[in-house]
Amino acid sequence: MSTPKRYTVTAALPYANGPLHIGHLAGAYIAADVYVRHLRLQGKDVIFVCGSDEHGAAITIKAKKENTTPQAIVDQYHSVIRDSFEKFGITFDIYHRTSEKIHYDTSQDFFRVLNEKDAFEIIESEQYFDEEAKQFLADRYIMGTCPKCANENAYGDQCEKCGSSLNPTDLIHPKSTLTHSTPILKNTKHWFLKLDTQQEEIKNWLDKTGGENNWKAHVLGQCRSWLNDGLKPRAMTRDLDWGIPVPPEMEGSAGKVLYVWLDAPIGYISATKQLFLEKANQQINFSYTHRTFENAQIEDWKKYWQDEETQLIHFIGKDNIVFHCITFPAILKAHENYILPSNVPANEFMNLEGDKISTSRNWAVWLHEYLEEFPGKEDELRYCLIANMPENKDAEFTWQDFQNRVNNELAANLGNFVNRVAVLTHKFYKGEIPNVDTATYSVVFDEINELKQKLHTAIGNFKFKEALQCAMQISSVGNKFLGDNEPWKLIKTNEEHAKVIMRVSIDICAILTEVIAPLLPFTSAKLKHQFNDFTEKINPAQILFEKITDEQVAYQIEKLNKTKVTKQENNLEMMPSKAEITYDDFSKLDIRTGIILEAEKVPKADKLLKLLVDVGFEKRTIVSGIAEHFAPEEIIGREVSVLINLAPRKLRGIESNGMILMAEDGNGKLYFVNASHVAAGNSIK
Repeated sequence: MSTPKRYTVTAALPYANGPLHIGHLAGAYIAADVYVRHLRLQGKDVIFVCGSDEHGAAITIKAKKENTTPQAIVDQYHSVIRDSFEKFGITFDIYHRTSEKIHYDTSQDFFRVLNEKDAFEIIESEQYFDEEAKQFLADRYIMGTCPKCANENAYGDQCEKCGSSLNPTDLIHPKSTLTHSTPILKNTKHWFLKLDTQQEEIKNWLDKTGGENNWKAHVLGQCRSWLNDGLKPRAMTRDLDWGIPVPPEMEGSAGKVLYVWLDAPIGYISATKQLFLEKANQQINFSYTHRTFENAQIEDWKKYWQDEETQLIHFIGKDNIVFHCITFPAILKAHENYILPSNVPANEFMNLEGDKISTSRNWAVWLHEYLEEFPGKEDELRYCLIANMPENKDAEFTWQDFQNRVNNELAANLGNFVNRVAVLTHKFYKGEIPNVDTATYSVVFDEINELKQKLHTAIGNFKFKEALQCAMQISSVGNKFLGDNEPWKLIKTNEEHAKVIMRVSIDICAILTEVIAPLLPFTSAKLKHQFNDFTEKINPAQILFEKITDEQVAYQIEKLNKTKVTKQENNLEMMPSKAEITYDDFSKLDIRTGIILEAEKVPKADKLLKLLVDVGFEKRTIVSGIAEHFAPEEIIGREVSVLINLAPRKLRGIESNGMILMAEDGNGKLYFVNASHVAAGNSIK
């Protein structure tokens, strides 16, 4: 599609089980907002939809932890998330909820249509069941080792490390997240989406669309990896008591709810329906919608989801790629009446101070806390996250980098330039803008216009870091122009020429106000006020960016480090005790002392080390997931405890004969469990 008639832009629905952090912002929301603001400034017909994802195991697990109800959890965090978005300036046209009736109705109607069109098959299969909790274990109710990358903390629906989509039965060494017990297999029936029948159709669509629009390599790579493994039927229902019920008229629907990855993406559609329902009824239920939607009709939502002249774009993080690029398109194709996405510009992960962002460990920069602790500095955070956006690879946020970028880039470049221009205009002309011809310096504007065009192209191609660089280069051109021409000196010898220099500088400020509007909207608004919309007289100069102090940085780092200490002291990360066992159960374990003789990394497996361990009576090859904690050379000769009668298992093609026993502290750091000075081969009792 060369010239779309309209755009539908979606941002990933955040789980309503906790507040937002900078990883969420860098992953999807800032990029989506920049893109939408850019389209609006061009006068494009665009809607921007999002909402809280209020179903799925993550919600019920949170409720169990806090001894409350799922409804109480989603009510609490929907408000927290919505308010944070609004204060930070993310300009959705609607921020909806998947617990609304219109979403229930839309999702159930979708399910009915798919069922009528034979998109499902009902399969009776064995699924994991927690006997203690008396519950089937779907999605995040079960964890185990990923069969693809050996990540020991993969969930039953996805491995968040390698991005593989999983079924619970794919997991190695599965454990219930409810009781930490080993589940049993039990028969149950579910509706499975026939993904296997859409293999070629999905592949051809991805090849064509991804090729034409230059999708990101890691997005296409993850999708093609999934396709290369062969698409398989995937369960679209769950045995849960929280979620959208399977339509009750369907046989076998009792106790079944829709899979969250069927329900959640449909939330984009139900949000659009709600938007036009409100606009048609002249309701104003969302405070920062940016369009009036004059003469809106309820059925107008269809134009944004069913018209081939509409371009659909999903902004997500990399952990949601396969669901938006394979599962949801397959659902839309099976329904037959909907358009498919033209691009899914997923970002990768943002890390924090040398570690992965972790909500469970409170290792995060929470948006609502940032807004409280840095009032009026929304764009400072926005700038840093765009400048370091994980567009094609993981990136890292540090408070020192935040300080450096604000002080040495924003304040020293953009802030310095516009402040000098405002101060000098008031000093020389009492704030009045000189009305003079600037044609003499057309070469300066040629350079700026070239940068401006590069900026627009970059945003259109989802290269937001490049766009920000272009904006700052324009500011640098202004700084250099002002510094080279020195109007504070020139005014003493050539007043008319000084006026030209100042007018050119003011015009550059006007261009900056325009080009940064999608990127730094609060700053753009400040500049418009500062320069009084660039009319005859500007307002007195004000500091645009206050410098970030060493004390502020130190406080934030100390706050993060305190979370580590607190976790250690309070043992907040320790698992509850597992189900009781008998002495006979324990006596089956044969644990021996051992010595590591050799250690090497397993190719293409970041977490795995291949060890040769002397267990007294023989030397054994053991594959252990400790590569992120220990270098191979530092553990040779280390005394360890080994479970030697564990059934052999192949990992990355290597047969592992045993398990090294480890202890984990509250920060996730691993330690060897050993019996010092006991010869290899002796039993541990």
